[in-house]
Amino acid sequence: MTSTVRLTVGQAVVRFLAAQWTERDGERQKLFAGCFGIFGHGNVAGIGQALLQKELSATGDDRLPYVLARNEQAMVHTAVGYARQKDRLQTWACTASVGPGSTNMLTGAALATINRIPVLLLPSGTFATRVSGPVLQELEPPYAGDLTVNDAFRPLSRYFDRVNRPEQLPSALLNAMRVLTDPAETGAVTLALPQDVQAEAFDWPVELFAQRTWRVSRAQADPADIATAAKVIRSAKRPMVVAGGGVHYAQAEDALLAFCERTGIPVGETQAGKGSLPHGHPQELGAVGSTGTTAANAVAAEADVVIGVGTRWSDFTTASRTVFQDSGVRFVNVNVARFDAAKHAGLEVVGDARAVLAALTEALDGYTVDDAYRERQQTLWRAWDAAVEAAYHPAVEVTDALADGLLTQGQVLGAVNELTDPRDVVLCAAGSMPGDLHKLWRVRDRKAYHVEYGYSCMGYEIPASIGIRLADESRDVFAMVGDGGYLMMPTELVTAVQERVKVIVVLVQNYGFHSIGSLSESLGSQRFGTRYRARTDDGRLDGDLLRIDLAANARSLGAHVIEVHSASELEQAIKDAKAAPVDGGPVVIHVETDPFVVAPDNGAWWDVPVSEVSTIDSTQHAYSDYLEHKRAQRPLIGPTDGSPA
Repeated sequence: MTSTVRLTVGQAVVRFLAAQWTERDGERQKLFAGCFGIFGHGNVAGIGQALLQKELSATGDDRLPYVLARNEQAMVHTAVGYARQKDRLQTWACTASVGPGSTNMLTGAALATINRIPVLLLPSGTFATRVSGPVLQELEPPYAGDLTVNDAFRPLSRYFDRVNRPEQLPSALLNAMRVLTDPAETGAVTLALPQDVQAEAFDWPVELFAQRTWRVSRAQADPADIATAAKVIRSAKRPMVVAGGGVHYAQAEDALLAFCERTGIPVGETQAGKGSLPHGHPQELGAVGSTGTTAANAVAAEADVVIGVGTRWSDFTTASRTVFQDSGVRFVNVNVARFDAAKHAGLEVVGDARAVLAALTEALDGYTVDDAYRERQQTLWRAWDAAVEAAYHPAVEVTDALADGLLTQGQVLGAVNELTDPRDVVLCAAGSMPGDLHKLWRVRDRKAYHVEYGYSCMGYEIPASIGIRLADESRDVFAMVGDGGYLMMPTELVTAVQERVKVIVVLVQNYGFHSIGSLSESLGSQRFGTRYRARTDDGRLDGDLLRIDLAANARSLGAHVIEVHSASELEQAIKDAKAAPVDGGPVVIHVETDPFVVAPDNGAWWDVPVSEVSTIDSTQHAYSDYLEHKRAQRPLIGPTDGSPA
């Protein structure tokens, strides 16, 4: 006879999650570090009660710590930041109440799925029994009685289930774990839990709660695909690697290093793949694409074979399909997910990045690019590195032209880059800084660069910095955030204060949306609606700048704030922030910059359509420029099958 234990659905969920582990390469770790949440009437008596019961009774590895967040979207970002820092081997669960509490997690769900990062979402639902409906915060579509707001999670989740009966829970939990721990399938996983079901008791088989270890395997590519890929690469005169986030998640940096040193093939990096090779390595050309370096983009323009490793080939990586200009360019795509491996009609080499790179290195024994190609890489890189140095340390004529107290964004990034430890993490997500970081930042450690540019979500920076710090307390985390991004989600500073989590926020104030302002100007829209200005008597938003005191705002939320007005003050502030107590909570460095001094130009393009007709001269000129760029756009659909180019 099967032994059972009587628990509520909420208690069963919590007990099950606490018993889940992952293992890769012989290293084992708990899958769930804990549970973030905000309680309301939809989960306080279900998952909330279960978390309390677990906290009062559990010890050691049986624990599932609870952390109170301030915003439901933010807590998903915190979980994503943690999971990415842990190479997707660990994550957090997130519980939210009925209605707006749960739908607040939708943006976080989209971000996690787009970036292929595992996070478990537990939105609460209205009564499954419908005994007292419509209840508070219930959606009532007249055409479907079984539809709830939680159905909005379906297109955003890699797996979705709704548990309307206790008997459904075991299969839902097991399927959720399967997807969370599969490198090819992972992303947001949603288990919707109606509030009455959460509190319902059931006799569960005890084996449901036995410790389980989910092995994250290293998928081996088909030997025939390895052989064909090696044949294609051997035929190349100007090959190039584009390293994506899959290099980091597979912990394949050393394998990539060996591959490049053996062959001499240069590497350009996506946002997620930045740091795949350390700064200064002979084959390291830095960022590629719309926000790429001139070195990487020049090599990309001439590349005849492009080897994508762990990249999903976003438009920024290909500069909207204009950066790869060789007429016969072919793609070899190494990816654990066939969906991504098939892009740009590439040769699909489906497998773990580390395993595939090792196999390709062996298959390419004796192959190397010629000396002239190696020298060209170095010549291009030296020119770009000089441009970075000029951005970090601008000439006197540039600084003299700035208003008192203003710095350039390049100066700010340069100071943080040069004064932080190699293992410290820089973090960003939206605005102009991700592009500048991609081009300029000198990465010195495999986990020291964290820019979320899949969803590029404003407000990600502060909550994600908490997740990174929780994942690795040995590293300082510098969250670079503009005033626009800060105003989206400053609330998690309170969570950092509560949990005594030291994160360092560099708050760059330029009184508006710097990135979109520049884009608006390039599209002929004259920075309309992108600056923080007062409305004038004639109804225009072009009055005086709004003097918003964000430093005072951060201080009111409990952060230690340092306001700086010069390069020397910024240097001292960074040193003071690093010296702050490890459990002293958040430090905010507030600095004002000039939004009109931009990073070095790379000449690359990003496809943002311009109005075809307009009465505004600037828009008409911008449309003419747009058509010129469109002429360079490539379909990238030529086959790569091992035949001669």
